[in-house]
Amino acid sequence: MSNFNIDELVRENILKLEPYSSARNEYSGEASVFLDANENSYGSPLPESYHRYPDPLQWQLKQALSKIKGVPPQNIFIGNGSDEVIDLAYRIFCRPGVDNVILCPPTYGMYKVAGGINDIETREVLMTPDFQLNVEGILEVVDERSKLLFLCSPNNPTGNNLNRLDMEMLLNNFQGIVLIDEAYINYSRQKSFVQELTEYPNLVVMQTLSKAWGLAGLRLGLAFASEKILSLFNKVKPPYNVNLSSQQLGIKALESLESVNQTIRVTVEQRMLLQEALTHFPFIEKIYPSDANFLLVKTKDADDLYHFLSAKRIIVRNRSKEPLCQNCLRITIGTEKENEILLDALKNYPHG
Repeated sequence: MSNFNIDELVRENILKLEPYSSARNEYSGEASVFLDANENSYGSPLPESYHRYPDPLQWQLKQALSKIKGVPPQNIFIGNGSDEVIDLAYRIFCRPGVDNVILCPPTYGMYKVAGGINDIETREVLMTPDFQLNVEGILEVVDERSKLLFLCSPNNPTGNNLNRLDMEMLLNNFQGIVLIDEAYINYSRQKSFVQELTEYPNLVVMQTLSKAWGLAGLRLGLAFASEKILSLFNKVKPPYNVNLSSQQLGIKALESLESVNQTIRVTVEQRMLLQEALTHFPFIEKIYPSDANFLLVKTKDADDLYHFLSAKRIIVRNRSKEPLCQNCLRITIGTEKENEILLDALKNYPHG
C-alpha cells in the first residue's frame, strides 16, 4: 500500500497520550536491591518471585516466540488473550460514535462485542454461501471513517481458509488497518501472513497460544505488526498486562515444539476420521470443509440434537443463530476417546 500514513488513522488523543511509566519501564537492567516499585520486600507465601512485578514488555517470551515464528521480537505484541488485542485496536484507531469497522459474518463474535463496548459502528458484509469474502461488497461499504477490517482465517465458526488473493486485494485497497486473525493457522496448510509484514504497513496478524499450543488458561494472545503499530499498542495497554506465571509457563511450553506438532498432526487426523464418520448419519445434511480444529455441521434440527447431546453430558456449540449457519453445530475435535463417545451417542439419537 503506497502513501500509507498511520498517524492519519490514530485517534488524536492517543497520539498525544503520555503513557504511564511503570517502575520496570524506567529500569530494566540487573540490580541486587529493588526499592522502586513499592513491592512487598519480604516476599510472598509462594516459592516463585511473585512479589515482583513481571516484565511489562515480556521480552524473554518474545525472544522465544521470535525463534519459532521467524519474526523479530520488536514486531511481536503479547496480550492478555487475543481479546485484548482486539480491544486495543478499537481504542487506538476508532473514535467512539464517529468511526466504523468492517466485519464479515459469520465470524468470531468478539469483533462485534468489542465494537459495542467501545461505541463503534460495525458494518457487516455477509460472506458468500461458501463462506468466502464478498470483496466487492466490503469495498462498497467502506468510507473515510472505516478504520478497521477484521478477517478471520481459518474462520470461526465455519472452519475454512479465506481466499488468499481476496485478502491481498483488501490489504492493497482498504485504507485502514487490516487485522487477520490466524488463531487456527497451525491446523491449516495455508501460509501465514506473518511473513508479509514488511509488504503491508497496514497489516496486523493475530495468533494465539490458546489453540494448537494448548495454553487457553494462560491467556496469551499474539499480534505481529510493524514497530510503529506495536508502539501504539504498548502505549495504550495496561502496564503489566501479562502476568508472571503466564510468561514463565509460555516460555517453558515453547520448548516443546515437536510435542505440539505431534498433537497438531493427531488433531488433523482425528478431524478427517470424524468428518468421514459423520457422513453416515442421515440427520446430518452437510459437513463443511475445515482447516481448523473443529467442524461446522449442518443438521436437520440443531436445537434438538444439541439438547440430546447435552443430556448425555456432551457439549458442542449451537451456531444456528449465526448468519448462514441455520441448524449448524460446531464440534471441536476431541481426543480419539472423546470422538468415539460422541459417535456412539449419535448412533442412539432417536430422530436419526
